Amino acid sequence: MNKKGDKQRLLKKIMSKKEYSGLPERDVEKAFEFFNKKEYSDLERVKLTRDLLKKVFTAFMGRKIMNPKDKDARWFLLRHVSTKERFDFYKEIYERIFEGVKEKEISIVDLGSGINGLSYKFFPKNKKINYLGVEGVKQLVDVANYFFEKNKIDAKVIHKSLFELKKIKKLIEAQKKPRIIFLFKTIDSLEMLERDYTKKFLKELGPLCERFVVSFATRSLFRKQLFRVRRDWAINYIKGNFKILDDFEVGIERFIVFQYKK
Repeated sequence: MNKKGDKQRLLKKIMSKKEYSGLPERDVEKAFEFFNKKEYSDLERVKLTRDLLKKVFTAFMGRKIMNPKDKDARWFLLRHVSTKERFDFYKEIYERIFEGVKEKEISIVDLGSGINGLSYKFFPKNKKINYLGVEGVKQLVDVANYFFEKNKIDAKVIHKSLFELKKIKKLIEAQKKPRIIFLFKTIDSLEMLERDYTKKFLKELGPLCERFVVSFATRSLFRKQLFRVRRDWAINYIKGNFKILDDFEVGIERFIVFQYKK
């Protein structure tokens, strides 16, 4: 079998396990390239790739919500590890994010959205929000869209890799202006698969939106310990290339609201 065929066979093997079956092949391929080396056996390549993908994705998958039930948004948000940490602060978070936005109709593009779209009730009541989520975990896409359809909410989540930059840009450009892009607790995952991808990502997407919101977890989701790794590189890049509108911390999450310098 040639190298390309061998690679596809191993990618298929990696994704044959249920928890990895709903991930974008582009992301799986990114992880696989770290271990696609002569010193690793095929078995090791599969195992090590799955281990990396687990670090990147499965902490956000939320097995408790994978089987959609006839529950309200609060039930879902309090059972997903990421939104649970944010739940008590949603009102404050959105008030600060939308502060100074005068338009009555706004498009939100939520990248790495998970089930964050189910927090729609906390959006400003005096504005019409057009919500589009983009998520790499297919199971979460299905949960969110099931909820939107069942409750007749005009919102949608698309299953796509954030490394498909051209396609992401087209999705954003198709949304009505003004546009606000969310990137909540997603940068660390992007950087695990491609170093400095965040810089390219923000540079390409910045001019397409009127406002960008990035968030970082300040403590471990599970152990509640302060992170030792500093993110000065990302914060300094944002400060050097964009106009900061707000920078605040609530709960165990830091939010930076900024816009492209024209």
